[in-house]
Amino acid sequence: MKNYSKYSKYLVAVDCIVFGYDIQKKILKLLLVKRSFEPAKGSWSLPGGFVKEKEDLDAAAGRVLRKLTGLSTVFLSQSHTYGETDRDSGARVISTAYYALIAIRDIDQELAKDNGAHWRSVSELPSLIFDHSDMVKRALTDLQYQIKVKPLGFELLPEKFTLVQLQELYEAIYQKKVDKRNFRKKILSMGVLEKLGEKEKETSKKGAWYYMFNKERYEKLNSNGFSFNLDVS
Repeated sequence: MKNYSKYSKYLVAVDCIVFGYDIQKKILKLLLVKRSFEPAKGSWSLPGGFVKEKEDLDAAAGRVLRKLTGLSTVFLSQSHTYGETDRDSGARVISTAYYALIAIRDIDQELAKDNGAHWRSVSELPSLIFDHSDMVKRALTDLQYQIKVKPLGFELLPEKFTLVQLQELYEAIYQKKVDKRNFRKKILSMGVLEKLGEKEKETSKKGAWYYMFNKERYEKLNSNGFSFNLDVS
C-alpha cells in the first residue's frame, strides 16, 4: 500500500439486481430492501454492501445474495460499474452492479423476511435511492437482450413447465406480448426442450404438455456451433 500512499482512497461496493418470476401472477419481480442506515435510511434500495479488503467483486456479490436468500448457486452476471462522484451522498463510493436470476420458490423465505427483503413488480417499483433505478433499467435491458441469445429464462422457471408458461415468462421480461405461433415454432425447432409424458390440467380441462430444458443437450449443441436464437420481438 505504501507505493500508492499519495493517492486518495475510495469505498468500493456491490449492488445486486435480483430478478424473480411469479409464475402464478405472470410478473417479473425485483427483490428490494429497506435501507437500515444513513444516508437515506428507511428508503427502498437494492441489496448490496461494501467489498471486503481481501474479497473479489464476484465473491462480494455472492455473499450479499447468500445472506439475503440462503442460495449459494444462482445465475449471476456483472452488469456495469457506477462511479459518478456524487452518486452516494454519504461518501465517494464506486459500485459494481450485478444482476441475478432466482426462482422465487427456492429462496429461504424466513431469511429474506429477517433481512427485510420484499418482492416488487418491475413495472411498479417504488422510488429507489441514489442511482439504483438506473442500475435496474440497464440490467433489465441487458436481460431482455440476453434471453434472446442465451437460455437464461429457464433459470426463472420450475424444472417442468408448459409452452404457455414459457411464453408468459418471455412476455413478462419483454414487457409486451409476443406472437404465440412464432414463439413456439422457434423454441421447438432448436431441439433443447424435452417433452414429458404428463400434462398441466389446473388451468384447462384438455391440459397442456409439460416440457423441461435439456441443459446437457444444449451444451452439446453449443459446443458444435449451435446458436440459441429466440428473438421473437
